[in-house]
Amino acid sequence: MKEDFYDILGVSKGASDSEIKKAYRKKAIEYHPDKNPGDATAEEKFKKAAEAYEVLSDPDKKARYDQFGHQAFEGGGGFGGGGMNMDDIFSQFGDIFGGGGFGGFGGFGGGGGRQRRVKGSNLRIRVKLTLEDIANGVEKKIKVKRKIQAPGTTYKTCGTCKGAGQVTRVTNTILGRMQTSSACPTCGGAGQSIDHRPSDADGQGLKVSEETVSIKIPAGVEDGMQLKVSGKGNEAPGGSGIAGDLLVAIEELDHPYLQREGDNLHYDLYVSFSEAALGTSKEIDTVSGKVRIKIEEGVQSGKILRLRGKGIPSINGYGKGDLLVHVNVWTPKTLNKEQRDFFERMSNDDHFLPNPDSKDKSFFEKVKDMFS
Repeated sequence: MKEDFYDILGVSKGASDSEIKKAYRKKAIEYHPDKNPGDATAEEKFKKAAEAYEVLSDPDKKARYDQFGHQAFEGGGGFGGGGMNMDDIFSQFGDIFGGGGFGGFGGFGGGGGRQRRVKGSNLRIRVKLTLEDIANGVEKKIKVKRKIQAPGTTYKTCGTCKGAGQVTRVTNTILGRMQTSSACPTCGGAGQSIDHRPSDADGQGLKVSEETVSIKIPAGVEDGMQLKVSGKGNEAPGGSGIAGDLLVAIEELDHPYLQREGDNLHYDLYVSFSEAALGTSKEIDTVSGKVRIKIEEGVQSGKILRLRGKGIPSINGYGKGDLLVHVNVWTPKTLNKEQRDFFERMSNDDHFLPNPDSKDKSFFEKVKDMFS
């Protein structure tokens, strides 16, 4: 079982942003690889702390983690921070320690800063999905314009950082002498500068290329969710970095008949006076096709029929929601003389007078049942 993020950092669930950052800073210093050379256990704890901070420092990810736990970041195309590599981790330290990246510790035998691979910029797209797409899961093929290395571009070692991609400085802090590093201002952290570039390349040796990207979208996603396709963003300048990511925002399209509420769906079914009195059967739309349901004779307006498992699958694998069919008895807006005479004769008939019993639930009881 995966360890709780709050336990990893040693903070309570109600910890403030500053307390979370302070706890992570402490763990990062304690388990930093330069302070613990060759210690696989320390490196693993260092990675776990970074993953915990990556989630708990982001308000949206933290809210999702607080509600769903680790399952909020599993099987959903990259909703969270799992699987961080050392490049991702060291990129966090500009925020934690101020200035640029975080290198070794003076006096800890770190041997200077750790070289950081340059990462290309992320791309963001929006994908529109129908309720049917969301209910069944879908694979979308999207054309994406991304920057790639232009063929024919050549590089040479940067004269400022000598290929390290970083410049370092040592400062005295309350924790002792600390060595910090930041991206080289000349090459932007690539460690290389352009020696030759073709005419269709930009100043970084990149050019725009259109590519078809296949995106597997799991069943149960919600409007506003964001998926990550690793390595399908812009490539990094210099030819030796890693490509950015493609961030896919989900937009849920309105359905003509169904309304979504979490994993449940709602359907308004209208029947006539005669159908309500005599009973009938009706064909209705669901996300898996049409189904026919039976309406018992004497059905009351406001009756809710629950079709179990006909809703949306849970993104966390907890089964499917239900389809709630709301029965509405349609009252004619106009009557001809024959119809009016009939209803006037029936107005004093005992069968037409309201006479609810214990089986006829109130509106509030029906709403309560919907959420039970």
